[in-house]
Amino acid sequence: MESTSETSHVLSFFLAGKSVRGVILDGTTLAQEMQSRHELGRLESLILGQALQVIVLMASTLKGHDQIGLRIDCSGPVRGLVAEATASGEVRGYLKQAPIPLPVPLQSLDEITTLTPCWEDGLLTITRYLEEGRHPFSGSVTLQSGHIASEMARYYLLSEQIPTAIHLSISFDTHGRVSGAGGLLLQAMPGASEKIMASLELITNTLPSLSKALAEGWKIGPWLSQRFSPFLPQILEERPVHFRCRCDVKRMRLLLLHLPLADIVEMRDNGPFPIQVSCHFCNEQYLFEQKALAEICLEKQSLT
Repeated sequence: MESTSETSHVLSFFLAGKSVRGVILDGTTLAQEMQSRHELGRLESLILGQALQVIVLMASTLKGHDQIGLRIDCSGPVRGLVAEATASGEVRGYLKQAPIPLPVPLQSLDEITTLTPCWEDGLLTITRYLEEGRHPFSGSVTLQSGHIASEMARYYLLSEQIPTAIHLSISFDTHGRVSGAGGLLLQAMPGASEKIMASLELITNTLPSLSKALAEGWKIGPWLSQRFSPFLPQILEERPVHFRCRCDVKRMRLLLLHLPLADIVEMRDNGPFPIQVSCHFCNEQYLFEQKALAEICLEKQSLT
């Protein structure tokens, strides 16, 4: 799947004389494409959108062909999600359950005081795939708050011993479409004073919605300069971010080839044709005619 999103972007910066590093994201177009591709409602867009935003913020330190993944597995109605990002700004993800079957449907997101009932018991896992590493590195924390921002701040503190503050927000228009999406991550550098980080955490926890500001036409650079002016932001670089999946017809064919031979034979003989295979990450549809299924059957038989 090729990306159509090129306008979301992140700014990396320093605060307080380089004692705090930060990343701010305008993820509006990213979240809009995510919502459109997966055909998500408000609640589903809120949850998956926040996951995509936070993985983009985390990916800001990656280099070369490095990748990072966020996975949540839980017993609640969400069931879980997967989000991935690369050093080059490619992002993708999916919910394990959509729509999310809440016992009592929400009339609006204003009713949400906590997302804990959506998650219940669960585990959040971060996996880094470093180009120079021999094996992926993973760390996990149990879910507690039901809010991805606070769960990730807790992960950084427990797994990496880095004091971190995170702000994530998504806004919707009257039709339930994403109108703005933004994220902010602040991390203490070695030697940063606890007082400065405590002040920044307080500001971050009480910030007005970044997504609403973006929906109203604000740019992340001026917004950052205004909200954190006492800490003298120093902008380092700007990078594009886009929803992009690496799936293609060859990968989908390989997926079919990994199925049991009996399943492939069933599809080959009974259809209905064309067989439709969907990518979890981007919902792209791939079609396979009976002739293609027959070829896959022959190849599978030669491997068994």
